[in-house]
This record gives sequence, structure tokens and C-alpha cells, in this order.
Amino acid sequence: MAKLEVHYTINGRKHEAYIEPNLTLLDVVRDDLRLTGSKEGCGTGDCGACTMIVDGKLVTACLMLAPQADGAEITTIEGVAENGTLHPVQQAFLDKGAVQCGFCIPGMILAGKVLLDQNPKPNDYEIREAIAGNLCRCTGYTKIVEAIAAAAEA
Repeated sequence: MAKLEVHYTINGRKHEAYIEPNLTLLDVVRDDLRLTGSKEGCGTGDCGACTMIVDGKLVTACLMLAPQADGAEITTIEGVAENGTLHPVQQAFLDKGAVQCGFCIPGMILAGKVLLDQNPKPNDYEIREAIAGNLCRCTGYTKIVEAIAAAAEA
């Protein structure tokens, strides 16, 4: 199978890769670029563990073929903090004790970030809607919702 040349801007840095056309964005980001914050949980786009931001929108990277993101601006959990300072959503997750096992947390934080970028003062219902594509097996979501709400107040 012929490899394709693709170009991405990931977490503000330009990357060029030669990839098999059937690889997912998650495969390329985790395996080739070694950014392992996003995980493969279900492989069917149901759990949100693989969530990334592509051109400002949340995507399930386990379902997006890597060539589809050619030329895109991609943010992973590794790119949310700036200059060593945690993003307000990241800090609120720590402050509110919203992190347990951590498997779903990158996707939850990215979903919270995108929500606050679009709606700086969401209510609890809007927060719950925003994280609905991310499944957590450890919490009852209460602390996660509280953390995103606290970040909105920051």
C-alpha cells in the first residue's frame, strides 16, 4: 500500500508524516508522534477516550482516518497547557478532585475546553450535554461537572 504524505499542526507545532491511508488519526498521534494522552477505549467512537480537537471541533480520533485531517490544526491533551501553566479546566479538575483513574480525563478536559470556548458561562445541563460523548466508569460525573463549572468562573 502506498504511503501518503500528510501535514498537521499539532499543539502548535507543524508535523509531516508518511502514513498508510487506512491509519486513524489516533494511530498516527499515539504511535508515530508519541502523544499518548488520548487513548483507544472502544475503537467505535462511543467512549470518548480518543477525543481530540480538530479545527476547533471535538472528534473521536479512533474513527477519523488520518488523511482526513491533512492540513488540520489539532489539539491533544498535551497541548492544552500553555507555557507550563495548566488550562483553567485542567486546574479545576485537580482542584475539584475530578480525576480518578485518568483514562477518560483527557477527553473530558478537551470537551470542557471546547464548551467554554463556545459558551463561557454554561449551566449544568449544557456542561452535561458537552461531555455526553465521554464515558467515565469511575465517577458519577458530579465532580467533572463541578470542575467545568468552576473553570467557567475562573
